[in-house]
Amino acid sequence: MTAVEVNFDGLVGPTHNYAGLSYGNVASLSNAASYSNPKEAVLQGLAKMKAMHDLGLTQGVFAPHARPDVNVLRRLGFTGKDSEVISKAFKADPVLLRACYSASAMWTANAATVSPSADTLDGKVHFTAANLNNKFHRSLEPTTTTRLLKAMFNNDSYFSHHEHLPDQGFFGDEGAANHTRLTDAHGKQGLELFVFGASSFNSALPKPSKFPARQTLEASQAICRLHQLKSSSQLLLQQNPAVIDQGVFHNDVIAVGNANVLLCHEQAFLNQDNALQQIKNAYLGEKTLHIIEVPTAKVSIEDAVTSYLFNSQLVSLDNGKMLLVAPQECHNNGVVNTYINELISADNPINQVQFFDLKQSMQNGGGPACLRLRVALNQQELAAVNPDVMLTDSKYQQLSLWANKHYRDKLSNDDFADPSLLLESWQALDELTQILNLGSVYPFQQ
Repeated sequence: MTAVEVNFDGLVGPTHNYAGLSYGNVASLSNAASYSNPKEAVLQGLAKMKAMHDLGLTQGVFAPHARPDVNVLRRLGFTGKDSEVISKAFKADPVLLRACYSASAMWTANAATVSPSADTLDGKVHFTAANLNNKFHRSLEPTTTTRLLKAMFNNDSYFSHHEHLPDQGFFGDEGAANHTRLTDAHGKQGLELFVFGASSFNSALPKPSKFPARQTLEASQAICRLHQLKSSSQLLLQQNPAVIDQGVFHNDVIAVGNANVLLCHEQAFLNQDNALQQIKNAYLGEKTLHIIEVPTAKVSIEDAVTSYLFNSQLVSLDNGKMLLVAPQECHNNGVVNTYINELISADNPINQVQFFDLKQSMQNGGGPACLRLRVALNQQELAAVNPDVMLTDSKYQQLSLWANKHYRDKLSNDDFADPSLLLESWQALDELTQILNLGSVYPFQQ
């Protein structure tokens, strides 16, 4: 059946800030305490969405989460009215308050793992929100993410939603940032690659020594079971622990796949030659599988991390070729830019590149691929999606006006003490639920 891959990009939330909360994410740590510009951030993201829409791609929108998370602050002992809770938390534990203000849900590659109906035994599209239990500020996300997914994909005949995995670290799940799918066509059965950083229960498998491995083998195995994946549609591989310790906190910082192309660094996987052979043996398509290894001699791990070359998007165009959607940092890095020019000139499906200014997201540790959740849908499934979350020219204009109306253009950590920031944020999201027809998805609406 004919199908398309829809990219649902996360709208950057009104409280977008640099708090340095993500240990192991070099960009996040290095920009801690810098001023952020939420308005610029959301408009940069919308510009990328509009550009993809203008290319003829099917583009969707994923709403931000309500921040600050006052319910969590109350659970942690801060009492009184919302403004009093904020004031007490700011005085007692400003780091905790910053975590509760985090707009990290903007990176929807971490929102969930999605398996298309062509890969599942029951013929439904399966969604499991990631528990993101490795970082406190991200562990606050899965319940709202599940609500949002159900409001977007709200037809039980086509879509199956699962509760996020247990919160214990044994089942650390970071969503689609460690998952990609290789296939001849989006409507055909594909090979879903699950990349884990370590095992909770198998001590024989190596682990990184400096930074945490956020995705566990056990979580990936559980997703395969929950999604009722056909055995021929799943392959579990381990990420190279040595590159995790160099700042490659997710697989999508070192590899990206689309259709019949896998672009990866030569140090991406543990025992890489064997891992790539497993992919070749398991690939289900009839078309040539293109595995493009980027040599360390051409792009070092440091350059890969600082430019986010592999956190680019790969998208298929109507002419059968592929476009690399890369952050401006890739163009600015001479070594990486030279490699990209070589890549698009070589004999492979990737023949175009387009650079985007996503500085606000990049400084917090997320590139183009972090901002989108990929969902392959056949025509019946696409028709069953909430139409108000799909980007159109008029929806883009509406969202741009909304962002300009509600977002601040400067935000520092001291602004978290201002209770009006809470009111501004919640008012913006209350209006957004009407624009996107999401119902009462936020805790403050319950």
